[in-house]
Amino acid sequence: MAAIEIHAKYITELFGAGKTHSEMSSTLKQHGVKMCSEMSIRRFCEKHNLRRKGLVTDTELERAVLGSIRETGPSYGRKFMTGYLASGGVRAAERRVGKNLNPIPYQGRYMGHKLHMDQNEKLVMFGVTHVLAMDGYSGNIVAHSSMPVKNNLVIYEEVYRSAVMRYGMWDQLRVDHGREFYLCLYMQEKLSGRRHNTSGPPYRQTASTMNHRVERIWSEVNQRVNYPLKEALIQLIQLQDHEQIDIEDALTKYCTSNLTRTLSEIGLCRMIQAWNAHRVPGRGIPNDLVAGGCPVKITEALLPSASIVANMYEAELGSSLTWASEFANDPFPSEEDKCHVEEMFAHQYPDVSVLFNDAVNANYIPLQNALCNLIVTRRQI
Repeated sequence: MAAIEIHAKYITELFGAGKTHSEMSSTLKQHGVKMCSEMSIRRFCEKHNLRRKGLVTDTELERAVLGSIRETGPSYGRKFMTGYLASGGVRAAERRVGKNLNPIPYQGRYMGHKLHMDQNEKLVMFGVTHVLAMDGYSGNIVAHSSMPVKNNLVIYEEVYRSAVMRYGMWDQLRVDHGREFYLCLYMQEKLSGRRHNTSGPPYRQTASTMNHRVERIWSEVNQRVNYPLKEALIQLIQLQDHEQIDIEDALTKYCTSNLTRTLSEIGLCRMIQAWNAHRVPGRGIPNDLVAGGCPVKITEALLPSASIVANMYEAELGSSLTWASEFANDPFPSEEDKCHVEEMFAHQYPDVSVLFNDAVNANYIPLQNALCNLIVTRRQI
C-alpha cells in the first residue's frame, strides 16, 4: 500500500475520470508503477474514501444481500438479486453480488457433526407450519413434522427427540433465533457432555439466511407441496359462490388446518423420501451417508418426553412455555361428534392422497369441494 501512496494524486485523478479499480491498476502498471494490483487500488480508495455515487463497499453489499434474501427467499439468482438491489438504490456489479449470494457451500465433517433445524410458514394462514431437521454432513432429512402452529413441545418431541433417538447425539444444533426451539436448545445443552466432540458449543443460533444447509430445501418443499395447496385454497376463498368459506370463522379455520395439514404431510413425506434417496453430485446418496448414525447414541432415559422436559425447563429457568398452540378451537361438542364427522368424510373421500395428487397437477376443484363438504358436514352436527 505504501508503494502507491506517492501516486495518490494521480490515482485520485484516474478515479475522478471514472476509471474502475482494474483500469487504474492497468494504467499505473503501464507507467512502471509496481505493487498496484486491483486489490491494492481498492484498498487505497477505501482508505481515502473514494467511492462511486450509488455504489457500496463489500461490507455494505454483504449486509444488503442478506437483508434482501430475508425478503425474497433463497430462489433469487445473481441477475435477479442484482436487479432487486438496484431497485432499492443499492448498485453493484453482478460479479460482486454473486460472491455474496453464493458463499462457499458448508460441508459437515461427518454424520453427527451438525444438526440443522428450521421452520417453513408458507401455509401459516391456513394453519400449517412445517419443521424439519437435516444432518449437515449427508444432507439427509432426519426428522420432520407439520403442525397447526409452531410449538416448543411438538418440535422437541416430533423433530429433535425423534432425530436423536433414531440416529444419536449431534455435536451441534444449529437454528435461527425463533423461540420455538428453546426446548430443543435446553436439552442439547443438558446433554452437551455426551457429544462426540465437546470442544465447540452445543448449539448455535444464527439468522435464518445463514442456516444454509436446511434453508435450501424449502424451495423444493414450496414448489412440490406448499404452493399448489396454497393456490387451491386462495382460489376457493376468492370464489363468490362459496360463502361458507370465511377464513376468519373458527370452524372454517379448524377444518382448513386439519385437511391442509393432512395433505401437506402426504406431499412432504413423498418429497423427503425422494430427497433422501437422490444422488448428490460429488457426495453420494443421503440415505447411504447416514448409515450407522451419529458416533454417540443416546438412551431414552436421557431424553425424556416433551411434557417431562417442559416441566424441567420451567422449574429450572423460571420461564413458562406454551404447552398447546392452536390455530382454532376444536368446534366439536364431543369426541363422539368428532368421530362421526370423520367417518362421514372418510366415506366420501376414502383416499385423501388423491386430493393432493390433483392439486399438484393444477386440478384444484376436488380439494376445494372436499373442504366445503367437510365444513358443511360439521355445521350439520
